[in-house]
Amino acid sequence: DFLLTQKRDEAAAKSFFNKAISSSGLPAVVTIDKSGSNTAALNAINLQLIIFYLLGCTWMQIHIRQIKYLNNVIEQDHRGIKRIIKPM
Repeated sequence: DFLLTQKRDEAAAKSFFNKAISSSGLPAVVTIDKSGSNTAALNAINLQLIIFYLLGCTWMQIHIRQIKYLNNVIEQDHRGIKRIIKPM
């Protein structure tokens, strides 16, 4: 999923991740780009998960993977088409 807004701030990123987690469940790994807002939002969510663990819930943590090219699915989606069209 993705969210397009005018501002990329921590509050917008956190609301997006909370909405995605509520509909799809807690992911084990999240791949993001190098944006600071996404990192800050995921760190805040991980902090909440640590607090839940201290209160007696099970241990859950989201692993943050910051790799620019793995997250760019839209650009990678048309690679097969480029291979077919180029010889033409």
